[in-house]
This record gives sequence, C-alpha cells and structure tokens, in this order.
Amino acid sequence: MNAIECRNLTHCYGKKMVYENLSFNVEEGTILGLLGKNGTGKSTTINILNGFLQPKEGECLIYGENTQNLSPKTKRRIGFLIEGHIQYTFMNIHQIEKFYSGFYPAWNNKPYWDLMSKLKVTPKQKISTMSCGQRSQVALGLILAQDPDLLILDDFSMGLDPGYRRLFIDYLREYAKAENKTIFVTSHIIQDMERLIDDVLIMDYGRILAQQPLSSFMNRFRQFNITLKVEEAVIPQNDLSVNIEKVKDKVEFYTYNEESEVRSFLNSSNIEYTFFEEKKMTLEDAFIGLTSKY
Repeated sequence: MNAIECRNLTHCYGKKMVYENLSFNVEEGTILGLLGKNGTGKSTTINILNGFLQPKEGECLIYGENTQNLSPKTKRRIGFLIEGHIQYTFMNIHQIEKFYSGFYPAWNNKPYWDLMSKLKVTPKQKISTMSCGQRSQVALGLILAQDPDLLILDDFSMGLDPGYRRLFIDYLREYAKAENKTIFVTSHIIQDMERLIDDVLIMDYGRILAQQPLSSFMNRFRQFNITLKVEEAVIPQNDLSVNIEKVKDKVEFYTYNEESEVRSFLNSSNIEYTFFEEKKMTLEDAFIGLTSKY
C-alpha cells in the first residue's frame, strides 16, 4: 500500500512552470529521498504534500486522502519537519518535551531521550544555547515522540557536523525500520541520503530523471572516464549517453549501458582514445552525472 500518491501534479509561479504532470508514489515502510538542484521543485512538493500549497492541477494523497483536506485522524499520522525547526527557545530540553507531550495522547518520549543522549545534551540545557544542528535534532526528537506513521523531513540534518550526521542517520534508519515508519526526505547533503534511503527520486527542471530503488539505480547508472587521443575530437550525443562532460581531452561519459556497448559506439564513431575505465560512483557522483554540473 502507498503512504503517498502524487498524480499528474502541475504547478507554476506566474509564468514560471515548476513541473508538469509529475507523478510518484511512496510505499508504506520505505524511506524515499527526493533530490534535485535548487529551483527544481523540492520545496514546492513538500508544501503540496503538507497542504500548504494547492497545485494548479493534479492531486496528492496521503493514506488515500487529498492533502488539501486531510482528516484529523490522518493528520495525527504525519510528522513534519521544516527549516527553522523549533520555537520556544527559552525552554530547556526537559521543559520542551513536557510541553509538547500534553498535546499528544499517544506520546512516547523514548525516541526523544534516546536522541538527546546521542547528542550529549543535558535535560537542563536551554534551546537558545544550542547550535542550529542540535536544534534540528531536538525538533526531530519531538516529532518521533509523537509516534507518526509518516515523517516528512525537509533538510533534516542541516547544521550538524559530519560525525553527528552519521550518528543521527544511522539512528533514524534503525528507528524507521524497527517501527515500520515511512519517510519522505530531502537534503542538500547527498552523502547523507545514500546511507539512509531505500528509494531515490531525482528531479530536474520540470521532470523526473530517475525514480527507483537506490540499489538498482546505483547498479545500472555508470560513469566511464575516457581520455581522447585527439583533444579536439567530439563525442556526439547519442542514444547511449545520458550526459557527457568534456574538459580538453578528458571525458566523463554517463550511461545506463554496459562497457562493451560504449566501446562499440566509440569505435563505430571513429573516436580514438588512449584511456578508458569505469569509475565506481557515490550517489553524489551519480546525481551530478545525471543532472549535469551546471
């Protein structure tokens, strides 16, 4: 069953089209990461999902209900984290947990205190004395304590240093899998996503470039590094190439095809080369290769 279904979404700001006929699903119990360059519609999608923005056309459903008119029962199943994270900074860690617990009958403070322990903050530490990254994790701990079935997290690890990001990501994935939670997440730090997500959705301006399990995408999408024999030689765009980046005689050739097929294409196109190898990519490498550097 799908926790999220978005069907033929079209949205624009004035004459600027953000995307047209965008469709995707998020299956229950999975962690989906939304990736895209600035301006491709990530925040727009988050705002539509949360009912803050009405699409020009199409619809989004969460647990079968239109996001523009969610029932209180369904709203209780959703935890939402946005940039800015947390108010009431005059409170300390203990006070803010007690404050929020009064609004949620099913409150479970264990995930909150587990996270605070990992961040090494004391119960009496005030929110106002914390870094941006620590505040984001306090906000997320409060969301986890609400025990939502679906978490929608926008730039969830913003401000955390690499060590704490790694610690937190491992905790979040372990928690989600143990509790069968569904997570829809965005982040500008793609290394975080590679460690966390099950499925990847990569958006370009106005369209989806990839939507599939992360393992499948990483196994199928390839980068070949080629050194041309003649610097002025040009590899023509073709059915094999998703993207070609060339600097002088060095070429990065991105494709879903096998090495033998790429070599055969180069030979048939009379493109001579002195070096050819496949590079093992990270998700960040693959994202740049798919969307281009500029």
